[in-house]
Amino acid sequence: MTEPVLLDVRDLRVAFRQDGRLVEAVKGVSFTVTKGETVALVGESGSGKSVTALSTVSLLGSQAQVTGSIDYQGQQMVGAPEARLRKVRGNDISFVFQEPMTSLNPLHTLERQLAESLALHQGLTGAAARARIIDLLTKVGIDNPEGRLADYPHQLSGGQRQRVMIAMALANGPDLLIADEPTTALDVTIQAQILDLLADLKAREGLSLLFISHDLNIVRRIADRVCVMQGGEIVEQGPAARIFADPQHPYTRTLLAAEPQGGPGPVAADAPVVARTEDLRIWFPIQRGLLRRTVGHVKAVNAASLSVRAGETLGIVGESGSGKTTLALAVMRLIASEGRIEFAGQDITGLSGTALRRLRRDMQIVFQDPFGSLSPRMTAEQIIAEGLGVHGVEPGRDRRGMVAAMMEEVGLDPAAMTRYPHEFSGGQRQRIAIARAMILQPKLVVLDEPTSALDMTVQVQIVDLLRDLQRRHGLAYLFISHDLRVVRALSHKVMVMKRGDVVEAGDAATVFSAPAHPYTRELFAAAFGRAAPDARHPRGDAQTDA
Repeated sequence: MTEPVLLDVRDLRVAFRQDGRLVEAVKGVSFTVTKGETVALVGESGSGKSVTALSTVSLLGSQAQVTGSIDYQGQQMVGAPEARLRKVRGNDISFVFQEPMTSLNPLHTLERQLAESLALHQGLTGAAARARIIDLLTKVGIDNPEGRLADYPHQLSGGQRQRVMIAMALANGPDLLIADEPTTALDVTIQAQILDLLADLKAREGLSLLFISHDLNIVRRIADRVCVMQGGEIVEQGPAARIFADPQHPYTRTLLAAEPQGGPGPVAADAPVVARTEDLRIWFPIQRGLLRRTVGHVKAVNAASLSVRAGETLGIVGESGSGKTTLALAVMRLIASEGRIEFAGQDITGLSGTALRRLRRDMQIVFQDPFGSLSPRMTAEQIIAEGLGVHGVEPGRDRRGMVAAMMEEVGLDPAAMTRYPHEFSGGQRQRIAIARAMILQPKLVVLDEPTSALDMTVQVQIVDLLRDLQRRHGLAYLFISHDLRVVRALSHKVMVMKRGDVVEAGDAATVFSAPAHPYTRELFAAAFGRAAPDARHPRGDAQTDA
């Protein structure tokens, strides 16, 4: 028996007024979601996925011009009166967004945030509301829910915050849950837990799910049907099994093929060691009381030893809080540590002042979010050239010419050097960040999640660029990531960290083919589905002390 249609979208068109003209973001989109079904909207940034989802209950604001038909259980949503929309929003259709910290009020406890929705939509208050909140938190897998009611969002891990967002979305018993990139910002094991939770809730609560993502590996796990979007249009849709087995549209085939291929180039046998640490320890004191006495330590990194040679990549993997970034910052002498740090054969553990500043141009870093790490008030030329002025590099040379040459090397048009960061795409902004680091001709580059904020096809381009730059310049990379597919494509060696400890390290091919530590196997199971983690010992996602 065919299930009834819950949401029927027909010829949806959305345009925004920009600089006195209309810019069409969604162009004639049509699809349905039936009861109990998971439909995935797939595509890269700017394809119109989120705009389509937000249109369902008119959440686009007054600047949007929406035409077409959105029928929700016989009710027309396009042009509907505000009273009808308010009744549907949160009650019948609920949202889970990508970044829970932007959706949760940092000044309110969990109990107050959930109680607000229950009071608004159901009139529940007092003991009845508290009982419902505890029930919701239990359903989404929050341990000791009664003990967490007084917690604030910052006291939760990323996975726990997303579970709270799901609890808020479920509070009023919706029929349709719209999940907009709900796992993009999460570690692979937490990502797997959230996907399993959504599937379980869908089965238990009889939900329909509209799932938005650019990651086809996730969509493959969760979707019944897939709609592939490009440039505001659905270019292909159908059953998930058919889409993945026999994609018809060239763009769908491009998305499916968008996974880093191959591996890093060989390292010369006589390549010198660029960076080395011995028993590096980074503990942060916990101070209490009026006199700020030290009562304990946050053990961010414990006795970490590593080495990386010219032309070699050491991939450092582990979940958030494992100590990956802290370790890399200590290697660059940006935070205090105990133990030995060598750079280019020199012990730099005790260096400071001018002696340390002289080494800075040889140690550069590329961050995860290019938009957050680039000044919005500086042009691309100013951003890339900034380090030349700071380090006094070749003052007699034509800096504009150096910037133009560097932009060409990272695949950017030098004619765009007068543009500002907001005028570039995400991938182009990351290329600017890479150019800023590379123009100083460093020996060591720390790459801190440089691809996680990017679409899959752009990820592939950045991986290819990084491999090419390493081959041409003999760069040593410390590559930090929780995306094991990218780590496998870039790394010669791998170090696995958990709560400040190095639990496994070795040649990348060996670690990926035969992981020895249970935690490494768990990471690989979450990323590749290689083997199921032991269900008798679920990890949960409580915050670590590191």
